[in-house]
Amino acid sequence: MKFTPLDIRQKRFATAFRGLARRDVQAFLELLAAEFEEVVKENIALKEELKRVQGQLEHHLERERTLQQTMVTAQRVSDDLKGVAKKEADVIVSGAELQAEKIVHAAHQRLVQVIEDINELRRQRTQFESHLRAVIDAHLKLMEAFATPAFSADEARIEDNVSFLAPKKAGGSDS
Repeated sequence: MKFTPLDIRQKRFATAFRGLARRDVQAFLELLAAEFEEVVKENIALKEELKRVQGQLEHHLERERTLQQTMVTAQRVSDDLKGVAKKEADVIVSGAELQAEKIVHAAHQRLVQVIEDINELRRQRTQFESHLRAVIDAHLKLMEAFATPAFSADEARIEDNVSFLAPKKAGGSDS
């Protein structure tokens, strides 16, 4: 059975012969009731405080759960972003390697083409020099063939024949 301060105050004891001093019992009961009333008020206040603190605790626990879920989600998103960034980096690196390979291949092809062009130009130069030498040799031979040594005997005879066949001028002698 629960006692209230009012129960203590209203409690009456039967009087007996040589019983307790009524005033002392009443004073004690009054003091006990006052103390008990304070304890009950304090208990009620503590229960209200406990409810308030439990409400705050529930609120904080809920926030903690939310924060933990947020942290897990953020970690998952972070991991996903890292994975996507790594994949993108791998794609970029692969693309760059492929492009570099194409550039090297094109440069190699260009080098081969330049070497072929140089060899072709050397061949053409050699051919041109050879043709030029042939032309120069032919011209030298022609020049040698038509070169006039200081009047050979055949040329003197040809010149005599030409002068013999030439018409003579009137009124003068030719000798």
